[in-house]
This record gives sequence, structure tokens and C-alpha cells, in this order.
Amino acid sequence: MIPGAPAPAIPRTLPARLYWVFADAWTVARRDLIHWYHQPFGLLVGLLFPVMLVLIFGYLFGGAMSGAGVSSGADYREFLMPGMFAMTMAFGLEGTMTSVATDAAKGVTDRFRSMPMSPSAVVLGRSIADMLNSALGLSVMVACGLLIGWRWHGTVGEALLAIGLLLGLRFSLLWVGTYLGLVVGGPESVMAVQILIWPILFLSNTFVPPETMPGWLGAITEWNPLSATVAATRELFGNPGWGGDSWIAQNALLMAVLWPLAILAVFFPLSVRRYRSLSR
Repeated sequence: MIPGAPAPAIPRTLPARLYWVFADAWTVARRDLIHWYHQPFGLLVGLLFPVMLVLIFGYLFGGAMSGAGVSSGADYREFLMPGMFAMTMAFGLEGTMTSVATDAAKGVTDRFRSMPMSPSAVVLGRSIADMLNSALGLSVMVACGLLIGWRWHGTVGEALLAIGLLLGLRFSLLWVGTYLGLVVGGPESVMAVQILIWPILFLSNTFVPPETMPGWLGAITEWNPLSATVAATRELFGNPGWGGDSWIAQNALLMAVLWPLAILAVFFPLSVRRYRSLSR
């Protein structure tokens, strides 16, 4: 601001405030998009890693899955792909956590908070950028699935609902990643958290049905939020599933909605509170 010039007027009406909130958030989101444009290697690795897992589990290990409750070959790949769609959404948690932790450690977040911008623009901008990244990653995975023979067998509306459930899971996990990124204190601590996250992600029905596991382990797997989304999307896409007689197995679609809402209800306020207390 020019010395002696009057301070800019603060918007007082709700529409004006909302406009500046989203304008500031888009500015923050554009920062991340520009970084990805100038440094595409990390983005490409993030997009291709799930594709590599599909090739490994679909072709290298697929023949060994014939006794795992689904047949091998193309049928197993149809069983696998909805799980990999959900797994790709869950993998985004690490990217969010790393970016938030890096910005906080370098003082970028504090500089944003000191600027005349909406306090919520930083986390909102981060969420916009990450959801765009996740939508791109899901598109790549759908294309990969179509190339290896996966198809959906339901209606277009059911397929769109499945996509909505996948993005809803990602949106809820985004706030888990934001909170963890603000808590860990630096990118060097992210690896320790990843060691704990990966077993949770793989303890799901993505690769094999829970009914093939020991009883106690299968029960834990069924109640994994990721498993609910995987089972629901398999049902909506018309792909082979594992069924099951438990309540959670019979109500996968309901739980695929309730789990993300519950995660969001817990971690969104935690993220906001942690963000506001960074400099205290």
C-alpha cells in the first residue's frame, strides 16, 4: 500500500465477504497449480504409482487370487479396479500432509496468515488444489481400468454416484491430511506417519475379500471406512464383490456416506483450530 493512502475498505456484506474468501482461496490454489506445472515430476509419480499397483496386482499377482473368493484374470481385475479407485483417493492424504507440513515448516503458512486475506483462504485453497489433483488422478485410473478390460455394468447415474462417493471420501481424508500436516511439524516427520497410514489403507477389501481372512482381522477390515467405499462402488459399478452376511457388509452404501461425514465432522474443526493456533 502507498504511504499516506487510505486503507482499503473492508467488505461488510455477506456476498462481498464470500467473494473475497473464494477469490483469495483461488489465489492460493493457483500457487499449487503453478508449482505442479513447473515441477511436474512429483505430479506424474503420484499419478503413475496407482497404475503400477494395478499392473502388479492385476497381472503379476492376479493369477494367485483364484482362491481368494473371485476368479482370476479379467474377473479379478473388475474386482480390483473399484478398490484401486478408492485407494488412489486415500493415497492423496499423504500428498496433502506433505504439502501442508512443508509450507508450515518453511513459514509460508505464517506469511499467508499475516497478509490481508481471508483466514480460511489458505486451507480452502489447499483443498481446491488437492481435489483438482484427485479428480485428475481418478480420471487416469478410470482410463487405466478401461484399457485393461474393466467396465461398469450399471447405469450412468449409478456410475456418477460411485464417482461422487470416491471424491467424497477424498474430501474427508483431505482434512485428515491437513490436520496431520499441521501437527507433525515438518516434512521429515511425514515418513513416520506414513508408516502408520499404509497398513490402515491395505487393511481393506481392496485386494481380497475379508471373508478369506481370520475372523477378527476380517471384522476389522469390514469396518475400515475405505472398505465401505470400495464395496459400495463395486455395487454401483456392477462389478464382482465379496458380499458378506454382517450388518456392515449389507449396508455398504449407507456407510460409504456416513464414514466420510463422520471423518469430516471430526477433522475439519480440528484442522481449523490447529491452523488458528499455529503462531500461539
